[in-house]
Amino acid sequence: MSQRISRRVAAVPPSGIRKFFDIAATMPDVISLGIGEPDFVTPDVIRQAGIASLERGETRYTSNSGILELRQAIAAKWAQLYGVAYDPESETLVTVGGSEALYLALTAILNPGAEVIIPQPCFVSYEAEVLFAGGVALAIATEAATTFQVTGAQLAAAITPQTTAILINYPNNPTGAVLDRQRIREIAAVAEKHDLLVISDEIYDRLVYDGADHESFSSLPGMRERTIVIGGFSKDYAMTGWRLGFALGPADILDAMRKVHQYTIMSASTTAQVAAITALTDPRAEEAVLAMRRSYDARRKLLVEGLNSIGLPTFEPRGAFYAFPDVRPSGMTSDRFAWTLLEEEQVACIPGPAFGLGGEGYVRMCYATAQDKIVEALERMQRFVRRHG
Repeated sequence: MSQRISRRVAAVPPSGIRKFFDIAATMPDVISLGIGEPDFVTPDVIRQAGIASLERGETRYTSNSGILELRQAIAAKWAQLYGVAYDPESETLVTVGGSEALYLALTAILNPGAEVIIPQPCFVSYEAEVLFAGGVALAIATEAATTFQVTGAQLAAAITPQTTAILINYPNNPTGAVLDRQRIREIAAVAEKHDLLVISDEIYDRLVYDGADHESFSSLPGMRERTIVIGGFSKDYAMTGWRLGFALGPADILDAMRKVHQYTIMSASTTAQVAAITALTDPRAEEAVLAMRRSYDARRKLLVEGLNSIGLPTFEPRGAFYAFPDVRPSGMTSDRFAWTLLEEEQVACIPGPAFGLGGEGYVRMCYATAQDKIVEALERMQRFVRRHG
């Protein structure tokens, strides 16, 4: 009875994000810059579509792959935005959030001991998901000097005979980095040369700023047939609680993912799927996405300029909704900075090491919160930095 928990699961630590969130939730007057969740309510036109679906009594299972009309809308949107055509029938799968899509992809492609290269800092789930799928995570660190973009040379140096895939996330959580044309082509060249699959988590694809363009990885020459694209509705459409994502990719891989999905989930929420059709097809939903993006951009500038002005050097994020300030001028480690800031000034942020290699010396701050709260948080942090500088 002493070995009731599998070694694979026991080896994975609890989420560093959730630990800070749980503690901050018990404290009065906390300003949370911690959880990566839009502070907007899902746009009304999308909510009403979900409500109408329930009122029509649409409460049964859908196809395992998802409602065909939604898959058609997803494929049409991707073709419109990024010029890549996917078959809604065989190359498009609706999932319970982007997280399930990632789990399915890794489970479908990894044999025991297969390696996945993961540039870090990255979303906290990546390494754990690889381990749960029986794979081996090969972490490589990115840094501010290369604007937190992984280079082709770094990837090439990490490859072994067991390497199966590269897992990338741009726009990036936690740094806000966006891949430029040179870097994205370096990654593609390495994947082609070494015959690797690429899992490209593009959950923040619409959230780019200052003229930055998001280029879907599968749109690069030769990459469509070796890329699994992960997307969803949580971030762009402020639909986190609806738990709806999708995967796009080659038919044979999507068929394997669908098999795992059939046996573990059956199908995503019917109500959420119907609402998502409206999210992708109603012009009012598109207007809401653009309005939210403009608001995030204003908050981004406010937070980044404020952090730089109080002595916390901050790389300029051009995507997602995170800043990744350098806290080393405080003389503290990332953990110490985050804990002390929470205790003394009731501002919650996430220590950089929670996101893997390259995270020490930084903390993640989410600017998907009201501007007045960002202003107040900056005032509190200025007091804190002066006190500890």
